[in-house]
Amino acid sequence: MSKPKVLVTRRWPESCESRLWESFDTVFNADDHPLNTEELKAALRNYDAVLPTVTDTIDADVLATEPLRCRILGNFGVGFNHIDLEAARRRGVAVTNTPDVLTDCTADIAMLLMLEVARRGGEGEREVRGGLWTGWRPTHMLGTKVTGKTLGLVGFGRIARAMAKKAHFGFDMSVIFYDPFPPPQNAIDALGAEQCGTLEEVLERADFVALHCPGSKENRHLIGAERLARMRPHAYLINTARGDVVDSEALIDALRSRRIRGAGLDVYEGEPRLNPGFLELDNAVLFPHLGSATEETRIAMGMRVIDNITAFFNGRPPGDQVA
Repeated sequence: MSKPKVLVTRRWPESCESRLWESFDTVFNADDHPLNTEELKAALRNYDAVLPTVTDTIDADVLATEPLRCRILGNFGVGFNHIDLEAARRRGVAVTNTPDVLTDCTADIAMLLMLEVARRGGEGEREVRGGLWTGWRPTHMLGTKVTGKTLGLVGFGRIARAMAKKAHFGFDMSVIFYDPFPPPQNAIDALGAEQCGTLEEVLERADFVALHCPGSKENRHLIGAERLARMRPHAYLINTARGDVVDSEALIDALRSRRIRGAGLDVYEGEPRLNPGFLELDNAVLFPHLGSATEETRIAMGMRVIDNITAFFNGRPPGDQVA
């Protein structure tokens, strides 16, 4: 019996690619370029499984391609708002993701962004590398103390709870959150967290607001001008969720006018083409979507995808099926 034919849209860690090569008739994207719409349509016509990432927009138009050979999209990532799940269901295409394995590393990046923007780490490094540092002085590059402050979390899923644990037990921070679907009370109590009744309450009380909500049509521009105006003038916004959760123009305006003190961003609307206004701001720390970027996590993500499609082609329900 021939092996299922699989296309991997971007390069993966070597150990993952080796396992795919052994298990499936696998084709890799040799030069690692982002696939365009026509290439994605061709992939769905010619392969039994396509393994996309956040860089691949698989919308209703792509899924309408004929003839459709693809039976499963094994997404490399926990977020899947780049895939039209309803269109996939209509076409009978299964969709899986990779939860759990990237929780700690993404929470680590959220902590790093919080610390770096509060303590002006990006500015400081640019000053040293630019040969502009003139030495220590009492008023030089004063930032904000993190220990003991209030962290407000928008969403309280796995990654948010991992950040809460690091912040509360590592930095003695008070943790508040808003989530319309909160975890059990014992999970909240274990982290010393306080549930707020509204998103606005979190914004009004927190010194640091960290976004951990899913990307979706409903959450697009969840944080816009009106909600940014509710944040405290000394507060910071941290986003490791999805770029379109934040209205970029509104955030740039709030940062430029110092209505909030700073922002730490790992994700952007339309990435990798971010709004150039961010590049002009010293009070924004900008990472290139590094949330899960450790060897351990990216390997675990790849292996999770392989486990999912292996189960599917063996006639078993994939463990991480979302559509």
